[in-house]
Amino acid sequence: MSGADAPEVLAAYDAVRSDKDETNWLLISYAAPTGNQLVLSKTGTGGLPELTTELDDGQVQYAYVRVEYANDAESKRVKFALIVWIGQNTKVMRKARVSIEAGAVKKVLSHYSIQVDADDKRDLDEADIVARLRKAGGADYNGGRG
Repeated sequence: MSGADAPEVLAAYDAVRSDKDETNWLLISYAAPTGNQLVLSKTGTGGLPELTTELDDGQVQYAYVRVEYANDAESKRVKFALIVWIGQNTKVMRKARVSIEAGAVKKVLSHYSIQVDADDKRDLDEADIVARLRKAGGADYNGGRG
């Protein structure tokens, strides 16, 4: 595989999914400008806002993020999103391989409610992501208010 199944990626994935770990996102990047070797580049505890600051406009990157939101005063939902980031300044050949190489990442980061394909950080607005997760989650206890 391309490195997506490396032990450090698997450990970070387990940490993001764990209710007992503060880690709530991971970022996978290419090890070099050419080739398909993927490496865990960062993890964090600051959620989607922190993750967004780490995205490189000249790279393809894959992120996995835990999103928590309240349906009402008594309940909290936890959902996961896979982000396929294709920075606007990414080289054409790297962009062309995303559909192939994203498959390897999806096999490892396999439990997510939505996939977000993004090329602009504005595509990763937390309110929009939560609204998409609510729709993907089935029951909407927010009265259709997103």
